[in-house]
Amino acid sequence: MPENSICKKVLVMEDEPIINRIVTRTLSAEGMEVDSAENGLVAEDKIASGKNYDLFLFDIRTPVINGMQVYKYIEEHCPEAASRVIFMTGDSLNTATSRFLERVKRPVMEKPFTPAELLELIHRVIAPAPARI
Repeated sequence: MPENSICKKVLVMEDEPIINRIVTRTLSAEGMEVDSAENGLVAEDKIASGKNYDLFLFDIRTPVINGMQVYKYIEEHCPEAASRVIFMTGDSLNTATSRFLERVKRPVMEKPFTPAELLELIHRVIAPAPARI
């Protein structure tokens, strides 16, 4: 990612250590500063700390507090950040998950995914809008 990228700080919430490590390494190699959270409680604490994240990657199903609950927390406490959330899931066929994803209309990365697929989605989501003349 270019040095002047608008995406510098990312919060990754993923409870599977291998997936978390791959996502973190992939984003770090692109020059992003990555914070990790293994569950939604840790993620909410990091968000509440006041650190300004440019992007959030949330697994839908995590222990303690899940990605849907953390998204609700963001909607209530820092709604401007809700547009910077990407979900990761292997559970999109679950009725509650699919209803939630339909409601929030945020991008979803279906597991399993490759690092290249993840980066392509991130670049699409964070691409700046063309300048108006």
